[in-house]
Amino acid sequence: MKLYISKLILGLFLLSTSFIFAQNLSKSQFQVRGNCDMCKERIENTAKKAGAKEARYSIDTQMLTLETEPNILTDDILKKVAEAGHDNEKFKALDETYEKLPGCCHYERDLQPSPQTEAHHQQHKKENEFYVKGNCGSCKARIEKAAYDAGADSAEWNAETQTVSLQFDASKTSADKILKKIAEVGHDNEKYKASDDVYNGLPGCCLYDRGIPMGAANPKVHFEEGSKSEHQDHDEDNEVSENSYSQHENKIDGVTVSGSKAPTSLNKKEAGLTFNIDKKELLKAACCNLSESFETNATVDVSFSNAVTGTKQLKMLGLDQKYTSLTKELLPEIRGLASAYGLNFIPGRWIESIQLTKGGSTVTNGYESITGQINTELLKNSEKPETSLNLFSDFNGRAEANFTSVAPINEKWLQTFLLHGNGTFGNTDINDDGFLDRPKGTQLNAAYLLNYNDLEKSGLGSHFGINFIKDERTAGQTGFNKQLDQDEQSAYGVGINISRFQVWNKTGYVFKGKPYQSLGWMNQYVYHQQDSFFGLRNYSGKQHTYYSNLIFESILGNTNHKYKAGASFLYDGYDETYLTDNFKRNEIVPGIFAEYTLTGLKYTLVAGARADFHNLAGTQFTPRLNFKYDFTPQTILRLSAGRGFRTASVFAENQQYFASNRSINILQNGGNIYGLKPEIAWNYGVSLQQEFKLFGRKSSIVADFFRTDFQDQVLVDLDRSPQQLTFYNLEGKSFANSFQTQWDFTPFKNFDVRLAYKYYDVQADYMDGRREIPFMAKHRGFMNLAYATNKNSKGGFWSFDTTLNWVGKQRLPNMSGNPAEFQLPAYSESYAVLNAQISRNFNKKLRAYLGGENLTSYQQDNPIIDFKNPFGNYFDGGMVYAPIMKANFYVGLDVTF
Repeated sequence: MKLYISKLILGLFLLSTSFIFAQNLSKSQFQVRGNCDMCKERIENTAKKAGAKEARYSIDTQMLTLETEPNILTDDILKKVAEAGHDNEKFKALDETYEKLPGCCHYERDLQPSPQTEAHHQQHKKENEFYVKGNCGSCKARIEKAAYDAGADSAEWNAETQTVSLQFDASKTSADKILKKIAEVGHDNEKYKASDDVYNGLPGCCLYDRGIPMGAANPKVHFEEGSKSEHQDHDEDNEVSENSYSQHENKIDGVTVSGSKAPTSLNKKEAGLTFNIDKKELLKAACCNLSESFETNATVDVSFSNAVTGTKQLKMLGLDQKYTSLTKELLPEIRGLASAYGLNFIPGRWIESIQLTKGGSTVTNGYESITGQINTELLKNSEKPETSLNLFSDFNGRAEANFTSVAPINEKWLQTFLLHGNGTFGNTDINDDGFLDRPKGTQLNAAYLLNYNDLEKSGLGSHFGINFIKDERTAGQTGFNKQLDQDEQSAYGVGINISRFQVWNKTGYVFKGKPYQSLGWMNQYVYHQQDSFFGLRNYSGKQHTYYSNLIFESILGNTNHKYKAGASFLYDGYDETYLTDNFKRNEIVPGIFAEYTLTGLKYTLVAGARADFHNLAGTQFTPRLNFKYDFTPQTILRLSAGRGFRTASVFAENQQYFASNRSINILQNGGNIYGLKPEIAWNYGVSLQQEFKLFGRKSSIVADFFRTDFQDQVLVDLDRSPQQLTFYNLEGKSFANSFQTQWDFTPFKNFDVRLAYKYYDVQADYMDGRREIPFMAKHRGFMNLAYATNKNSKGGFWSFDTTLNWVGKQRLPNMSGNPAEFQLPAYSESYAVLNAQISRNFNKKLRAYLGGENLTSYQQDNPIIDFKNPFGNYFDGGMVYAPIMKANFYVGLDVTF
């Protein structure tokens, strides 16, 4: 009994001792960046080894809860956590340590701990340095302007330290007067407090926390979204308007914003439905040029190569690429005579990023965008010199080489050299129809970019580019001899010779003391020449284009009310010859535009309009509207509506049908472009974005619906006769309904899944009645799987990517006028195409990859109608709706110096 009582007393003593000891523990929480369960384990173990009694980390809240004894400093624990690779609110991990983390642990590096942390704790300031509260770039401009107005010779406010450094002549003013003036414009400081009325009148992004002790760190300066903060979206302190000059380093008040970008992400800040495609996404497939850059993207459909000319075309929202604005560096790029082959002129290894916007885009970029905009940014950003070499070859005779070099000249100047060469050799005729499955030939492509950036000091930035392309292709029957004229031989041949030169400049200026106000001017000149023949038919053309766009951006009262206004000018000079007919026209289009952006706590409204005074199409008015409402940060609704117009280049845009017996027939109706009127369209859209946690990781679903209605659309009628290609303006209705839902999720670490379904209903009133547009499947399915192993100590890892596209049945052109053996069925069969790639990064500088395309080997039967008689009445090489080549394999090597 005594023994039992002794044990009971001892147990109570130990329990009470533990309780008393626990009462002496201090509990605190800190922001720490992490991404997955592996991060959680690393953070908690590191904290405990550094002295924490307990450490609990939440991936959802990004908070680390510590229980420590009084003699343990939390700063020491957080420093160890940073040394393990995890940024936190006190210390930042070294870049080298962060890069060595497994791929699944690469969180968005949006926490930027202040290097002045200890200085804050010691409350130490320099002479004539005073505490002033604020949040963002607009605060900085307001504080410094007030200081100058009060007589300061110089004033520099720092968001991190929450201090303003002043220089002034004591005989003319004083620190007291300056700080009083700063308080009068709304900013509390260590001597004066702003009135409540003035404080409450500040823009929402400027409403700092008045309860934080003077001199303490302002948590609103720590940014919420990897590459941009809420305040930067309002103010963009050191960035010229996106349409005038692109600035790589987003800096606000001395805080550098950096983040690990997702390969493809939906921009949650944009009012429009805009996807950002990073160059990491482009490495998941062969991506030899822009037409192959969307293999892992569900939004864009890529048509298969024409059986004779080898051309590919993009489709978006159920419509051809001619209704999508295709820009490079935000300048008009693939249009006019470049429509057929322009996608081949932007090498994949030159691309730094792609911005894909569904629906009507901003009016500042022009009037031609109807279904959306695809903008390509070239490589031009690097903090240190980087030179890369890419070598590629497939098993069917195609090879290419890419050389890129991005190098800073000094702190303000940076230059980029881009070189590309490709060749297709040998006679590839897998289906044994006597025709090459793709053209032979070569392309040489060279570009030079020069960037000047002095935005922080003088407010000036500029970007210059020059590009030259020479592309020669030969196609047709395998026995065709390109050394002989077509009329000297019996074999059918196709020859395409293109020369293209362009030079451009974008210059921007940010007004001193007004980071929200900027002026940008863009200019570009393009010369494009094509000489080609298709059997006994010839087509040639020249195009001179000059484009200029001037944009002024500022605010109305505060940064919740932004506006842009400007003027543009476009000149297109066309000289085309088809057979013996010559078509010349000069399009001269001056235009003006304005756009207003209203930003609330949960919504963004962008309303714009432009008027263009087209010398041939008459005055055109283009309104556009985009609205975004955040029900929660994870649930976002978007609405859009807008008008667009364009002039159709009927020859250049339909060259895939030239390799046939079809005669071209243009039914004129009094218009000034080939006797046709300009095309006009209205586009309406709605989308819902929902993010949630699945398997403990981020997941998102996006569903969108868009409708496009046409007026005076230039219809391409392939049904009227198998021997005719007929163009005429729409009389009646033409519409395209597009529905897409996409689901992105990560079932386990390092493994990403993207699933999508698309439904298209595209119909038009042709001369003989309403029909579905040919070559457009109503139903499409998409799946992309991507897996990467953890990085080793040298930065090496494996990547596995595969994409499956399922295409439903498509309506085919009516060929009933031909003999039975040369007719097509009313609808095609559905089919699936599988692409896959395996890559090995040996380290940060060496990567090899192996891939396969059309691994299902689905092949269209007889893609060329009457291939045995190419000069006869029934020959047609333009009726392609599926792959014409079986499985093809490729290898590649990337080396960075």
